[in-house]
Amino acid sequence: MRKSIATVSLSGSLSEKLTAIAAAGFDGVEIFENDLIAGPLSPEEVRSRTADLGLTIELYQPFRDFEAVPEDLLAGNLRRAEHKFALMERLGADLMLVCSSVSPRAADDDALAAAQLRRLAERAAAHGIRIAYEALAWGRHVETYDHAWRIVKEADHPALGLCLDSFHILSHGGDPRGIEDIPGDKLFFLQLADAPLMAMDVLQWSRHYRCFPGQGGFDVAGLVQHAVRAGYTGPLSLEVFNDVFRQADAGRTAVDALRSLLSLEEAAQTGALPAPVVPSGFAFAELAAADPEPLRGLLGALGFARTGRHTGKPVELWQQGTARILLNAAGADRREGPGLVALGLETPEPGAAVRRAESLLAPVVPRHRRGQEVPLDAVAAPDGTELFFCRTAQRDHADWTDDFAAAPGPPGAAAGLSHIDHVALTQPWHHFDSACLFYRSVLGLRPDESLELADPYGLFRSRAVAGADGGLRIALNVAPGPGDQGARPQHIAFATDDIVATVRRVRAAGVALLPLSDNYYDDLEARHDLDPRTLATLRELGILYDRDEDGEFWHCYTATVGRVFFEIVQRTGGYRGYGARNATVRLAAQRAAEQRGNTARI
Repeated sequence: MRKSIATVSLSGSLSEKLTAIAAAGFDGVEIFENDLIAGPLSPEEVRSRTADLGLTIELYQPFRDFEAVPEDLLAGNLRRAEHKFALMERLGADLMLVCSSVSPRAADDDALAAAQLRRLAERAAAHGIRIAYEALAWGRHVETYDHAWRIVKEADHPALGLCLDSFHILSHGGDPRGIEDIPGDKLFFLQLADAPLMAMDVLQWSRHYRCFPGQGGFDVAGLVQHAVRAGYTGPLSLEVFNDVFRQADAGRTAVDALRSLLSLEEAAQTGALPAPVVPSGFAFAELAAADPEPLRGLLGALGFARTGRHTGKPVELWQQGTARILLNAAGADRREGPGLVALGLETPEPGAAVRRAESLLAPVVPRHRRGQEVPLDAVAAPDGTELFFCRTAQRDHADWTDDFAAAPGPPGAAAGLSHIDHVALTQPWHHFDSACLFYRSVLGLRPDESLELADPYGLFRSRAVAGADGGLRIALNVAPGPGDQGARPQHIAFATDDIVATVRRVRAAGVALLPLSDNYYDDLEARHDLDPRTLATLRELGILYDRDEDGEFWHCYTATVGRVFFEIVQRTGGYRGYGARNATVRLAAQRAAEQRGNTARI
C-alpha cells in the first residue's frame, strides 16, 4: 500500500518537511493548511517541489465547521470552499478533508448536515475534487465514524466519502469492526496515529500526545485490517500531533515514521518483511574509555578476568561466566569519561537479522575489517548505540572471539556473576519513543508498559523491551537532571545466584557500592514482612529489594565511572521486572553521590 504522512507531523518549514519526507522514502504527503499559509512557496511551487521529490499530494486539510449551519453561515462556508478548491487545483490536490463541525451554531440535524455536505460535494466535483468527511472525537454533534457514515450515506454523492482516523475512533472507545460494513469505495482516506493510553481531555490528548503506530497502546493494526477487508485501497497515511516530534530533527522523525508504517503493514498482514530474528541474549557489552585503568580495576574487583586482547585494535576482552565486557581504549572522549557504546547480541542467524534491520531502515554501521578479522555486522540504534549480531562458540559460524589473542591478566577470584541480566540505555528525551519502536520492530522484542516515576529533578520515564523468554532484556530510560539536558549514565546489570555472597566478595575487593538512605530500609520494613535478619543484611550491604506475585528481586549498584555504572541482580521465582519501584531511590542516591564528588575507589 502507498505510504503518506501529514506535514503537521514534522518540524521545520514546508520545504524542509517535504525534503525529509521524500528522503525517508514516502510515496505521498498530506498538505496541512497552516504549513502552506505560513510558507513563502506558492501553490504552484509546492506542486512542482513535491513532483520533483517524487511525492504525490494525497490530501489537503483541514476544512472546518462546514455542515449543519444556518443558511447565512452556509453561504460564507461555500464561498470559503470555492477559494480552497481553486487553491487545490493550483496544488494539484484532488481530495479535501472536512472535519465534523465543532461550531456552537451547528445544529444536531443529520438531514441538514447531509444536504449541506451534498451541496459541497457537488461544487467540489465541478473542480475534479472529492470530499473526505471525518468525525472528530470532540465533534459537536458528530463524533463517531458510524455516525459520519450515516450522514455520508444519506447525502449520497459520488464525490463524498469518509476519512477514517484511528485516533478519533480508538480514543473514543469505538469498535472498528463496523468499518467492514462500509463499502470500500466510500472509504476515501485512512489517517493513522497511535497514542499512549491516558485519562485526559480527548482534544488535548490528540493535539499533544499522538505518536506513530507501535509507540502507543492502540490496536492500529486491527483497524487497518478492518479497512482493508472493507475494500479500502488508498494510502496508509500518518497524521500525528506530537510536541516532541515537532521539535525534533525532521529527517530522523520521517525515517521513524516510515519504519512504523512498515512494521504496521507486517502486523496488519498487508505487507511482508524479512521475519524477525529475536536475539537470545548478550554476547558482550562494549565500553569505550580513553583511560581504561579505572574500569580495569573495577572489573577485576567485580570478579572479571582479562582473557584476551584484540589482534588489531586496542580492545580487551574481560569475562566472568558468560558475561563479557569489551574495553575499548580508542575513540572515547576523555572529557566525558567511559561510556557504553555497543552491544553484542546473540543471534541465531546474523545475516537474516541484518536483512530485517535494513528493511526497517536501520542504518548499517560501516566497519573496516583488517586482515583475517571475523565478519561482524552491526546497525545503529536511534541513540547511536551499535548493535552487533553475533554467534558465539558456534562451530558452523565464524566466532567474533577468534579476533582476540589470549592475554590473561592477573589472576583474580570470581565473584559469582554468571551473565548479563539486562542493560539500561538512557535515551535523549526526543529519542525515547523512537527507541521503543526500533527495538520492538527491528529486533522483535516485546515492550512492557511504559512507567513514569518521580525523579529528584523531574519525570523519569522507562520502558523495557525483552525477548519472550527473558534472555535479552533492555530498559530504555529518560531521566532529566539539572544542567545536563537529561543526560544520565548507562548501566549494565550482571546476574548472580547469591547476591549476599557476591556483594560481600566485591566489597572485600574494594568495590564502592552506591550508599543508600536508612529511610529506604525503614520503608522497606513497613512495605514487606521481611525476616529481621534478612532486612539487617540488606541494610548492611546496601541491597535493594522488590517483589511481585511471581517472585523476588534483589539488586545493588556500583558507584559511577564516567558515564557507566554496574548493577548486581538476583532474581528468584518468576520475577520479570527491574525493580522500578526503587529507581527513584537509586537516582536520588546517585545525585547525592555526584554532589559529594563520590567516585569509584577502584
